[in-house]
Amino acid sequence: MIITDNEFVDLPTPYGPMRTHIFRPKAAGKYPGIVFYSEIFQVTGPIRRMASQIAGQGYIVAVPEVYHEFEPAGTVLAYDQAGSDRGNALKTTKELASFDADAKAALDYLASRPDCTGRLGAMGICLGGHLAYRAAMDPRVRGTVCFYATDIHKGSLAKGMNDDSLARTGDIKGELMMVWGRQDPHISLEGRMTVLNRLNEAGVTFNWHEVNGAHAFLRDEGPRYDPQLAHALLGLAYTFFHRRLGMGDDE
Repeated sequence: MIITDNEFVDLPTPYGPMRTHIFRPKAAGKYPGIVFYSEIFQVTGPIRRMASQIAGQGYIVAVPEVYHEFEPAGTVLAYDQAGSDRGNALKTTKELASFDADAKAALDYLASRPDCTGRLGAMGICLGGHLAYRAAMDPRVRGTVCFYATDIHKGSLAKGMNDDSLARTGDIKGELMMVWGRQDPHISLEGRMTVLNRLNEAGVTFNWHEVNGAHAFLRDEGPRYDPQLAHALLGLAYTFFHRRLGMGDDE
């Protein structure tokens, strides 16, 4: 499916405007919407390419700049030590309420678009996996895919490093697809089991996938990229979204 990938909107939030990049099918029609959350580096080349892939499956994809109140619109952090340090510092500087307000703004925007069917999903990678998990607490979200979501098991997201994601897991009413790399040093086996046990305890409907991959195995840049795993797991994600959100009615 041919897409358009050069649009953006600045969505109002209580913490300032949030630059949000839009990827969508070019054909006229109505399509489900997906909020796609980036890693700590914001909307990098690999994130844009992945958003394009998702849109090409028949979705309107909104990619927010997660650090919009700290960085000028359009800022992309480099995949180096300085970029990593900055991204990790902002992850625990930003207010938890701001992360949640961002999710509401992005979901509200997608739901309001005349070319959206109103069926909404979320997806995220690394930090974005955790943000997608929290977005799933909105009852409008029918399906959510989280790739190696960091910090859920520790409750260490946002200012104060004391988030309530595990406590609020029961608020998730849609279905989850959780994907983990067994060689990921950021989420240990114990950490993964903490999340798994909480999902079962809360009665959430979910799919659980553990693969032999490192952190960032999905990113098509850098030494940890695993093309075979990325292809297989993204295929599962697209099938999941087709089942949970349906298809568009392109003309």
